Amino acid sequence: MRFPDNFLWGGATAANQFEGAYNEDGKGLSIQDIAPKGIVGPITEGPTEDNMKLIGIDFYHRYKEDIKLFAEMGFKTFRMSIAWSRIFPNGDDLEPNEKGLEFYDRVFDELAKYGIEPLVTLSHYETPLHLAKEYDGWTDRRLIGFFERYARTVFTRYKDKVKYWLTFNEINSAIHAPFMSAGIMTPMDQLSKQDLYQAMHHELVASALAVKIGHEINPEFKIGCMILGVPTYPLTAHPDDMLKAMAQDRESLFFGDIHARGEYPKYMNRFFKENNISIKMEEGDAEILKNTVDFISFSYYMSTCATANPDELKKAEGNLIFGVPNPYLDASEWGWQIDPKGLRYILNFYYDRYQKPLFIVENGLGAVDELIEDENGNKIVNDDYRIKYLNDHLVQVGEAIEDGVELMGYTTWGCIDLVSASTAELKKRYGFIYVDRHDDGSGTLERYKKKSFDWYKEVIATQGESLQK
Repeated sequence: MRFPDNFLWGGATAANQFEGAYNEDGKGLSIQDIAPKGIVGPITEGPTEDNMKLIGIDFYHRYKEDIKLFAEMGFKTFRMSIAWSRIFPNGDDLEPNEKGLEFYDRVFDELAKYGIEPLVTLSHYETPLHLAKEYDGWTDRRLIGFFERYARTVFTRYKDKVKYWLTFNEINSAIHAPFMSAGIMTPMDQLSKQDLYQAMHHELVASALAVKIGHEINPEFKIGCMILGVPTYPLTAHPDDMLKAMAQDRESLFFGDIHARGEYPKYMNRFFKENNISIKMEEGDAEILKNTVDFISFSYYMSTCATANPDELKKAEGNLIFGVPNPYLDASEWGWQIDPKGLRYILNFYYDRYQKPLFIVENGLGAVDELIEDENGNKIVNDDYRIKYLNDHLVQVGEAIEDGVELMGYTTWGCIDLVSASTAELKKRYGFIYVDRHDDGSGTLERYKKKSFDWYKEVIATQGESLQK
């Protein structure tokens, strides 16, 4: 098995999960700064000491050291995000923060030094806090204009340094996490479906507008959307389960459909009608949505099952965000089911549906790693479980390429340990590089290579030929 010579191997991160320096050089607060427990926990009035993301892994001050390690692994690309509130501290400012812009100049220059292509997400779960508090996030149409100003600013500034862009991270996640995904302060149990889907419409228009602006500023830009990829299997062959799986898939697919096809899919008409939703489409919105993306990027961690059987649904209570567990699959320490073949399936599914290049921009295993000393006194993590997980998934990626899928690249999530989005803890580690920082705030922030570091280095060097089927 050999991957294409132009395949973009790399790793993925998000500013709010690893940069730190939350209040340095003019940066404003983001919604992450008041979410010390991540998606699963409450929000606070302001930053608190127990919020691990305030320091993250201090990439802001250690980016040269980290990028050098990425280069040693042979990265062709590095996925990162720009912190919106580092450029526009409040989100609705008229002028950008020059020190914030200069920081990303330095990062992009350092990546260029090693021939690593940046893959940049404009908004990765880090809406400026002011926009959440003052406007209730994306429920307010005015955010389209604020996002346009931000996108235009960074596209213009980095037009010769960045080629690959993503608009919103996992844009479909707003269905289940409206605060984290769309900066909506209204509690979930008080948020109407009308307001939620109107907010998503605003994001979709902003995303398409960014594509339009980006292509005008530099026609060589490749701009993609980013969706949370969770394929849904029917729990049984019962027709009701088949229809339930179709409906569950469409909850997320409509975001990809709009990005790739430039209009709302017809199946949403019934959904809107049955849920008393009426999207307020202003003049020009339909035309803006026609600015379709150049490629579809997605995250993949698990598959799920759907059923219409109320007894099975009751058994799965508490796991409904990911559907019903599959009885044929094992799960990670955090209950995420492990399904390498599901990645091959969703690659084929998306490519058949959209006929656009695909990019896997998140995939990985969160686990508790133990830092030990080897026989030579070197500190190491023997993460064979991570190697097996990634190997098995990449084998299926290779199969999908053989199936005819056009795939641009693959970036593992959290290529260096960072703070979890879902739980804001550091013990849930994903990286090839261990960072000595812990959930109680202790640690030196020193970096250590895990066993998987050299494994991934060999995978890249051999274009996947070292993978074990």
